[in-house]
Parts: sequence; C-alpha cells; structure tokens
Amino acid sequence: MSQYILFNDEFFPTEQAIIKASNRGFKFGDGLFESMRMCNGKLMFAEQHADRLRAGMKALKMDGFALLDEYFLRQKTSELQRKNKFNGNVRFRLTIYREGEGLYTPQINKIGYLLEAIPLEQANYELNAKGLIIDVFDEITKPINKLANYKTSNALVYVMAGLFQKQNRLDEALILNDQGFLCESTSSNVFVVYQNQIYTPALSEGCVAGVMRTVVLQLAKTYNLPLIEAQINPEILKEAEEVFVTNATGGIRWVMGYGRKRYFNEITKDLSAKLNALI
Repeated sequence: MSQYILFNDEFFPTEQAIIKASNRGFKFGDGLFESMRMCNGKLMFAEQHADRLRAGMKALKMDGFALLDEYFLRQKTSELQRKNKFNGNVRFRLTIYREGEGLYTPQINKIGYLLEAIPLEQANYELNAKGLIIDVFDEITKPINKLANYKTSNALVYVMAGLFQKQNRLDEALILNDQGFLCESTSSNVFVVYQNQIYTPALSEGCVAGVMRTVVLQLAKTYNLPLIEAQINPEILKEAEEVFVTNATGGIRWVMGYGRKRYFNEITKDLSAKLNALI
C-alpha cells in the first residue's frame, strides 16, 4: 500500500519526486526541521514543538512563523496520520524551507513545508533494553552561535559524526562545541549523572534546545531531582555514574559504555517511567 507525505497542503505518494532544482532547502540548507511523536493519537508536547519552530523561523528571518502554531502541528499531523491509515503511534518530521529564487541572498522570505510520517509499534517511550555504546567525535566541532540551539537543515557536523559512529560500530557519538566541551550527540541531547547530580550542557554551550531536554528539565523540577545546566568537560565521562540521551521521538535512552567505562541506569529508569506517565 502506498504511503503519503504532505507537501504544502497537498498529499503525494512518498516515492513521488516533488522538490524542484531551485529549492533553497536542497541548494543551501536554507531551512529547519522538527521531529515529533504521536502516542495513542495524541501529538506529544505540541506546544513546545510549536514554540521552538517559531523561534527558529524567527531566527532565520522567515515570514509566516506566527501561523505555525500548536493547532497547525496537531491538524497537519492528524491529517497525514489518517491519510496513511496509521494507528495512533507515529513519528513525524516537519521540514520548513525558504521559498523562492536567489543565490545566497533570498529574493523572498515566504516558506514551504514537507511533512513525513513513519508508523511506530509502541505507544510509550520504551527504555532501551541494551545500553548504548558511545565515544566522543572530535574531528569537527559545533560552533556556538545564535543558530546553534535550533534544528537547522545545515546538519553536516551530525552527518560526519554519524559516519564516525558507523565506522566505529557505536550507537551514538558525542559532539563537542568549538571550545572542546560536551555539546550533544548525533541525534540527542546528553545528560551525565556524577556524584548523584544530573548535569546537561547549557544552551550557551551550543546544543540544540531539544523538546525532550526541556521535558526532562521540567520532570526534574517537578520531582525535586538535582539537575544543573553547565559547561561539561568530556573527561567527566570517565568518572560518571550514568549517562543518558534524549530526543522527542525516542524519549530517554541509557548509555552502557564509553571505552572501558560501564554505567548504571537507575536514575534513567526512574525518569523514563515519569516520562511515560505523561502519555
């Protein structure tokens, strides 16, 4: 059975070519994207996704950011879910790109969008049974600038980290910022538990302002768990008790090993259970 995408309010079969050669997202990476998850027919954390999307579009000086609100996200994801006859558990990727002609300098700031959907089996955020194996990718660092906190279409540092990850048979690779401190991983935000204190890189360290990162910060506040946003030296990985990574589609995943170091997952399990209670 053919599956569908939603491209500027029109449904197309997923295999149909729709992008023109002039598309600025393709030519210049002139865009941004949002990964989202639907559980039991409910788009999770829609308000936080809408807030980040609008902030990113504003930072990229795109027109129409006010229109991409929580209602837009809920409506479009629901339309695509029904069109594909998926059950209520779906992973979505919404790509926003700048329309129009021009070289580096765009002629207009109007936007277009592409919404893709992949069905998921589980309604809840399943904690990984087997812990992740990680290492630090330091060939290319991520610059700290005003766009660093947004999920822009310029993703080459993640692609190169992904290749490093694949070549070294890792589950995730940790990315450093341009000052040599922990930033994030190939697909997630990073949390480190050291002496029973949870640490995560501050937004000023250049990491993506992940929606699941925000949710974990809120959970920690609600349940009085000690969590500090900080500048983190990668050397702490050799001493930490736990390491876990988070993103909007996968939830919370625990890390088992870094080199010869092995980690526990008690706090990670507890947070994962608290996250699933929100569904």
